[in-house]
Amino acid sequence: MRKRTPVSTIMTKNIIAVNRTDELETAEKLFKQHRIRHIPVVAGDVIIGMLSYTDLLRISFADASNEDETEVDTVVYNMFTISQVMSKNVVTVTSDTTIKDVAVILAKKEFHALPVVDNGELVGIVTTTDLINYLIEQF
Repeated sequence: MRKRTPVSTIMTKNIIAVNRTDELETAEKLFKQHRIRHIPVVAGDVIIGMLSYTDLLRISFADASNEDETEVDTVVYNMFTISQVMSKNVVTVTSDTTIKDVAVILAKKEFHALPVVDNGELVGIVTTTDLINYLIEQF
């Protein structure tokens, strides 16, 4: 296992993001359609927050087990905005941060995804699933 491998080798570069002005219903549809659990909230290319599927579950009666369902109950979503639900104090890493350093951050914090930012621009996202898949490839 290489110790200095940059996170850019395992991060997701095809970023699915939302704006703070988007509806929570839109975010849930993206979570289900792309089978993801974390979405960066952006203003242009700048990250301003992170929204997790768990954040939506906390405020709704969303059915976490039926990910193929496309219809969502929007009554609760109309009571909140993405800005109100998202995590605002976002920890970020750069694309040259080592996979080991990313693993240390995720192991010590209570979140499971890190936005990857270079020169103030969102260039990717790395999740605990990315780390696990990387470890599996090593064996």
